[in-house]
Amino acid sequence: MEDSIMFTIHSWPILVSAFCIFLLYLFFGTKYRAGQNFVLITFALYLSAVIHLVFFPIEVNIGKYANLTPWYKTINFIPILTIDLITFVLNILMLLPFGMYLPLIFDKADSVKTIMKQGLLFSFTLESLQLIIRITLGSGRSTDVNDLIANTLGAVFGFMIFRKMYKIKAMKSILSKLMVKEKKLEYQG
Repeated sequence: MEDSIMFTIHSWPILVSAFCIFLLYLFFGTKYRAGQNFVLITFALYLSAVIHLVFFPIEVNIGKYANLTPWYKTINFIPILTIDLITFVLNILMLLPFGMYLPLIFDKADSVKTIMKQGLLFSFTLESLQLIIRITLGSGRSTDVNDLIANTLGAVFGFMIFRKMYKIKAMKSILSKLMVKEKKLEYQG
């Protein structure tokens, strides 16, 4: 008789542990101001929420009762024509904050081109990890080129919102104090 391995991996033990380690590092290994710590903590919470939404729960199913659909049939390579509009919009919304956080945290995140590259790279990483989890653990997540497009757009839209906010004098003063790296951002109209 063939054995089967089936169990569920929940997000909270992994994400809470990682967040606690991050907090320890932040408070004992760095010397940021309160506003900068706020940005880093909320960014870590945001990333935890994204990881939770994208990967968890992971239904491990290996053996006799494993998903019999070949992994390569769970990849959608066809862009735009196969869009589920609700999922597309939700993926845009999911990465809006990413595009807003990047210029607060990283020096070189100061152009649409840079944010587009970072959004695409982050999205590609998420989709690739979903595929690896699908292949190795039998999880039911699929990999979709439309998610890459939507996530990248979300990061770019988030950056454009940040840039508009940064042009408002009162917001510029607040945002400048929250920036983790000391820099002066001057955005072109």
